[in-house]
Amino acid sequence: MIVRLWGTRGSLASSGPDTAGYGGNTASVEVHSADGTILALDAGTGIRRLGAVIDPAVERVDVLLTHLHMDHIQGLGFFAPFFRRAGEVHVWGPASVTTDLRTRLTRYLSPPLFPVRIRDLDARVVLHDAPEEPITIGGFEVVARHVIHPGPTVGYRISADGASIAYLPDHEPALGARRFPEGPRLTSGFDLASGVDLLIHDGQYSDDELASRIGWGHSSVREAVAFGELANAHQLVLFHHDPSHSDAVLDGLTALARASATTIKVVAGREGDQYELPGG
Repeated sequence: MIVRLWGTRGSLASSGPDTAGYGGNTASVEVHSADGTILALDAGTGIRRLGAVIDPAVERVDVLLTHLHMDHIQGLGFFAPFFRRAGEVHVWGPASVTTDLRTRLTRYLSPPLFPVRIRDLDARVVLHDAPEEPITIGGFEVVARHVIHPGPTVGYRISADGASIAYLPDHEPALGARRFPEGPRLTSGFDLASGVDLLIHDGQYSDDELASRIGWGHSSVREAVAFGELANAHQLVLFHHDPSHSDAVLDGLTALARASATTIKVVAGREGDQYELPGG
C-alpha cells in the first residue's frame, strides 16, 4: 500500500516561502493498493493535484470524505476524474439525520458557489454513506466510525496488502475522555487507530493555542502523540496544520511532539510525502 500526501493544511495557507516546505493546500491524501485501486481521502484543494496525475485509463476512483467543512471539499469541483466520460467516481461521506449526502454536497456544487452541478459532471457519480461496517473497495477493506468534531464527522481505517492506516484529520479525542488518554475503549477513534502501521492525525495546535480552543474539534501535537501511543500505532503523521503556522513553527511543534513520544515514530506531514507500507 502506498500513501501520498497532496494537502496537509486545515485551511488555506500562504504559498510563500514561509510555507514552501510543508505546503499550503488543504486536506487530501491518496492511498494506492497493489491491485491499482485508488482512494482519495478528503477533497481539499490538494485533490486537484492528485486528479491531474491519475491516468485517464483508470475506470474508477473512490473519494472518502470525513466531513463537509469547506476545507475538506473545496477542491471537489476541480477533480479531473469528474470530467472524464468513461470513468466512475464514488463519493462516500458521513450520514446526516436531516439531509442526504447529495443534498448537502449540492449546496456547494451548484450556483452561486460553483458553476457546475453534480448532475452535469461527465463521469458517472455515485454517492454513498460512509460504511460503518467493513466493506471492500477493490483491494481495500474500509470502515468508518463517527469521531469527535463539530458536525457529522467520521474517521477511516483502511487495510490492504497486509498493512493498515487510520485517517483522522479533524479529531479531538480528549474532549470525550474523562481521563484522556486513559480508558482506550471509551476514547473516540480508538478502534480505527488500534495497531495501525500509519496514523494520520490532527495535530493543529500547540498546548498554548489549544487552551483557548477546547471544543473546536482539533488536537494539540502532544494530544496526537498521546492518542497514537494509546492506540499502539506504529507511526504518526501530524496533519491538518494550522494555516498561520510557518515551516519554522511546524518544525518546532514536530520537535516537541517527538520529545513527548516514547513508543511511536512521529513526523509532520508535508505535501508530496509518500509512505510505502510493507505487507504484514
